Amino acid sequence: MTSAPMQLASARRIASRDNPLYRELLQLAGISGGRKRRELCLIEGIHLCEAFLATGAAPIRAVVADEALQNPQTLDLLQRFELDPVILSASLYRPLSAVEHGIGLALVINTPKPDLPQRLEQDAIYLDRLQDPGNVGTILRTCAAVGIHTVITAPGSAGCWSPKVLRAGMGAHFHLNIHESVAWSELSSRIAMEVRATAAAATSLLWDTDLRAPALWLLGQEGSGLAPELLLKATRKVAIPQSESVESLNVGVAAALCLYEQMRQRRGRS
Repeated sequence: MTSAPMQLASARRIASRDNPLYRELLQLAGISGGRKRRELCLIEGIHLCEAFLATGAAPIRAVVADEALQNPQTLDLLQRFELDPVILSASLYRPLSAVEHGIGLALVINTPKPDLPQRLEQDAIYLDRLQDPGNVGTILRTCAAVGIHTVITAPGSAGCWSPKVLRAGMGAHFHLNIHESVAWSELSSRIAMEVRATAAAATSLLWDTDLRAPALWLLGQEGSGLAPELLLKATRKVAIPQSESVESLNVGVAAALCLYEQMRQRRGRS
């Protein structure tokens, strides 16, 4: 590792909480609107950083804790781009971290902002005001697993590039085109395929319904579910069978059941 010592020799160390760059990093790591205003986000940990670097994009900044410099994986990642890292003590790095026992490595990146397709003809998901970061991240990960590449969120949904959603997504973000805060009025004229939703009162059961055609799946908020006006837009409604002991399924579980049943049918397996 010949380049690491040179890179670390010119690294910038921050020792004060009042440092302007450190305050900016805190905003990116928090739940405020700092990420959206700057169109930047903070990704943390070896797995997420490697997933980002695999896209061929370059980070804006690398941030490491002192102890992370003892890890060969950290040094290997730092050699992949020509940026001098910002080095923090453990006490300064800890407030930035969303990982309880993380390695102490984070990258600041430009938040990907792909253009919304003029015509939606391939599978996509529309998240209506989902609030729980774990649910959003789980759904993103499921989409990547089943080969759905377009995820669209309604205004009022949890930010897909927040640290908690990034952690739950486990790198899925970098296999998806994510379009945030898209109103239905902006989306509806672009849809050129079936629109599907789950509804307890639907007469068609999930696995008795032909799901092989491309579709836009609508997934509603954890508490109140899909907005009534959006449910009316669904051209096909399906019910997921369940016992009477529970009122409804977790939205992440429901999404996985629907998307894997869709994939199973397309592969022609019974």
